[in-house]
Amino acid sequence: MHKTSVILLALASACATADAQRAPATSTGVIPGVEVLLSDSLHLIRGKRVGLLTNHSGRDRAGVSTIDLLFKAPGVRLTALFGPEHGIRGVARAGERIASSVDSATGVTVYSLYGDVQVPTPEMLANVDVLVYDIQDVGARVYTYEWTFANAANAAKKPVIVLDRPDPIRADRVEGNILDPGFKSLVGQFPVALRYGLTPGELMRYLAGTKQIDANVTVVPMKNYTRAMWYDETKLPWLNPSPNLRTIDAELLYPGTVFFEGTSATEGRGTDAPFTLIGASWLTDNTAIAAELNALKLPGVRFDTTTRTIEPGYKFGGQTIPMIKVNVTDRNAVRSVELGIRMLRAIYARHTKEFTWRGSIDRLAGTDKLRAAVEAGQVDALIASWNQDAARFAGMIRPYLLYR
Repeated sequence: MHKTSVILLALASACATADAQRAPATSTGVIPGVEVLLSDSLHLIRGKRVGLLTNHSGRDRAGVSTIDLLFKAPGVRLTALFGPEHGIRGVARAGERIASSVDSATGVTVYSLYGDVQVPTPEMLANVDVLVYDIQDVGARVYTYEWTFANAANAAKKPVIVLDRPDPIRADRVEGNILDPGFKSLVGQFPVALRYGLTPGELMRYLAGTKQIDANVTVVPMKNYTRAMWYDETKLPWLNPSPNLRTIDAELLYPGTVFFEGTSATEGRGTDAPFTLIGASWLTDNTAIAAELNALKLPGVRFDTTTRTIEPGYKFGGQTIPMIKVNVTDRNAVRSVELGIRMLRAIYARHTKEFTWRGSIDRLAGTDKLRAAVEAGQVDALIASWNQDAARFAGMIRPYLLYR
């Protein structure tokens, strides 16, 4: 067993508290970890056989993929590629099983970790000295990328390196419950808050430092990044991290509206604005529900009504259905987890027959208490409890933060 250790490549801004004030952004914008690695830390992988877990979001500011950058880096041998959900090119549908293949540009074998195998086998790692991770995260526990890597790092028993990237919805915000380990899955593998307020590197520092994973973790930090940045303030080019997260507003709402994946309503997949649209064929009173939600005066949002024709292959595919549109009016004020809970309750209360739960709801929530509270009309108590969880988690992660 490897001794768990965390090695930090020092930055002047490292190890600050989560509630620190925003530092002014530089004119050059944020420099991602992959560029820092190539400019001053290549010694970490020079002379080593590298296995890279990445997808289309792993690239430098000029758009060159991390695959190509490491393949061409002097003294570096890229010997294996690992792909998460949506595949190494990021285009497969959610939940679609992906087979292993060969990367046409480099000839390197691509091992899928979202198919029959979800953790790299000893055979996959036989020609690897160090495992490197470079994927843009979305700051939400229900996303699978971070857990694919955490499980790989835990199983690899080899040094792992995280090429850090931003939390796109601000890394100084924590919301929601801490996952109950009894409900762990690939949409929530470890006890962290739903909106966890960490960069990928900080998350792995926390998991390794608290011995939840057994891995020697090195983080190559970003330059010029501060915790209160939104992704569009980093000046990094925008790429959809997965097919149905297409805007910062969608990413912001996602920790709450994702709950609708676990219901008979749709979370907006198959429309032009997933996770900002909630609807169902039976939601004919969407105007009344939107008015009821607006009366709650939830911070930073306004609820409107609309209709959409859903693409085939999704819930209500081929149908034109009534929907509720969540408009972000002040992104700094939005509390997406509470918003999702309030929407569940408002729709459930009017549609107890049509509204049903899918088996995934407890995994998405990381508990069975959300479902029970919505049904019993006790969401106020649930939200208060989850706010306490969020405050507790913010304290737990403080020793592992890298940025002001």
